[in-house]
Amino acid sequence: MNAPLPRALLVTGLLLAVVNVLFAGTQYGFASLPAWFWLSQLLLIPAMLGPLRLFPQAMSARTYLPRAGLFALGFAAPYAVTQFTERALSPAFSAGQTLFNVVFFCGLMGLFFAAVWKPRAGGQ
Repeated sequence: MNAPLPRALLVTGLLLAVVNVLFAGTQYGFASLPAWFWLSQLLLIPAMLGPLRLFPQAMSARTYLPRAGLFALGFAAPYAVTQFTERALSPAFSAGQTLFNVVFFCGLMGLFFAAVWKPRAGGQ
């Protein structure tokens, strides 16, 4: 595995954390964000380790549905962290609704990326 992929995924995780904090801060106020919210953004670092192995496998999968499933699984952990941590700030938080949204969105993204990314004919 080459070095740019882990670095890119960690930078992406950092950017996701920054965007999540910006959205939550503008909606609820930066001063009112609890300490657990700030610390939970660190969960994006291990959440980005899943795509480290899943995305290369997805990019080399020949058939559409397995490729879509691997892409969806790659998106699942980081997206779940951002969604659950931000939505848990709301008094109307529903874990079931958030889980449904995560599964639905990741499924759509997996189908989209599998349609856009087709493996090369000559190998990887």
